[in-house]
Amino acid sequence: MKLPRLRTILLIPVVLFGLFYATGVVMLALNDRVVETLERPPADHDTVAIFGASGTAGDGILKAALADPNIETIHVITRRATPRIEEGVAAGKVTMTLHMDYLDYAAIHEQIADVDAVYWAIGLSSIGVDEETYGMIHVDFPVRFVEEWLAVSDKPAISFHYISSSDIAEDSSAMWAREKVRAENSLFGLADGTPLRVIAYRPDYIGPTDEEAHVGQRAIFWFFRPVGAAVRATEIGRAMLEVTARGNAFENGDKLGTHSIILHSDAYDRRQPDSR
Repeated sequence: MKLPRLRTILLIPVVLFGLFYATGVVMLALNDRVVETLERPPADHDTVAIFGASGTAGDGILKAALADPNIETIHVITRRATPRIEEGVAAGKVTMTLHMDYLDYAAIHEQIADVDAVYWAIGLSSIGVDEETYGMIHVDFPVRFVEEWLAVSDKPAISFHYISSSDIAEDSSAMWAREKVRAENSLFGLADGTPLRVIAYRPDYIGPTDEEAHVGQRAIFWFFRPVGAAVRATEIGRAMLEVTARGNAFENGDKLGTHSIILHSDAYDRRQPDSR
């Protein structure tokens, strides 16, 4: 019996991957779900705060918020300035506050007491990071913030929008996946019985804004996008704005995956004046 040639053996996984990828593309193309355009006036959210605006996702959220006609004031709480933040400050729409201790928010009570929604994009890769440090940044930072925000806010309805991650579970073998679930559960629990709603966003790959993306990131985005496993940072921002505008249509504990993020971003785009 003649053994298969080496190139035939090597070709099999390539063909299987191609079939799997093509199937994903077709299934996404056949998914005709849409989010209906919001017809009523948006819920109040003229003052918002962004944490993590100097990072990949936060930069996209800030870009979307700067373009939103319903937002009058954006409080950016950050450790460092960026060209986008400085642009917003110069335009008069951004109030930047340099803040270093994300376990103590006493110095920014005045800013956070005034906001209707908070968009939280603080995070880092788990590569080379121990569990204690990762948990402090992804769980303790936002939990401590929400505790203090609830203590100083007297608004009847507020919302906290937390960037989590896809493919997470309490029993995951990956430390970061368990910690993201712990963060979600802790935040949802804090909001129970309060005027706060916590919404979790679970994207796959996040593509940076056009201004920040390099060639490699663009290639990764366009590899994963056809199968619905990539979202632009600005789409996360527009989805957060859309969810905020829909008010009580979203409940505490709701979660949006990549596809839902894209759909709500599209719904946001459709109701903007310049889209008509």
